[in-house]
Amino acid sequence: MTTPTRKGADQAPAKSSRDEIDAFLDRVKSLGPAVTAGKRGRLVFALDATMSRQPTWDTAQRLTADMFREAAGVGGLDIQLMYFRGTNECRASSWVADAGKLAELMSRIDCRGGHTQIGKVLGHVRKEHKAQAVQALVFVGDAMEEAIDDLAASAGELGLLGVPVFMFQEGGDLVAEKAFREIARLSRGAYGRFDTGAAHQLAELLRAVAAYAAGGLKALAALSNNQSSGARLLLAQLRG
Repeated sequence: MTTPTRKGADQAPAKSSRDEIDAFLDRVKSLGPAVTAGKRGRLVFALDATMSRQPTWDTAQRLTADMFREAAGVGGLDIQLMYFRGTNECRASSWVADAGKLAELMSRIDCRGGHTQIGKVLGHVRKEHKAQAVQALVFVGDAMEEAIDDLAASAGELGLLGVPVFMFQEGGDLVAEKAFREIARLSRGAYGRFDTGAAHQLAELLRAVAAYAAGGLKALAALSNNQSSGARLLLAQLRG
């Protein structure tokens, strides 16, 4: 079992790799149909809001707002915003379809010192899915300070339930990378890494995931026609 480490430890140079993006898209290829005809898709978007993310928090807020707007444009998708920060604060919004309201909720969150609570996020999504199907979980964070075996077990449960987890890592913490990759693998989701220089690339992928969760291939094709490079890459892989 890997021992959790404090943020800032075991740092590797942050980078954005085309190979990692391609691998991410390859993984999405195997997911199959996202929604059942006549039903709205549901996507949980979870954020690490602990203090280490403060330097790039404005970028994260902007990317999240962009994704919400894209999802609203596709239609048929409800999003739940979730975040953790402080010593024991982990909250989730109601399910919302209005992009403006979601962006407003995001703007009210600020970063506070504390430990990661990824296990709570995974457990929450499992409960939500059992009440009503959730198509995907997107998580953005930069660290992992929990027992990886516990997270792996929860991720495996989501995989069995058919809820893929898309893990996006900011920076290059090696312990976080190992955990994020394992969560993505066991849940049958995907992993990607980005830094502040790759914000646009992350935004494209997030919008593509939102479009896919809401409307499947048809929605991705429409987004691709609007000159979204992330959607074009994702669409090519899904049709491959």
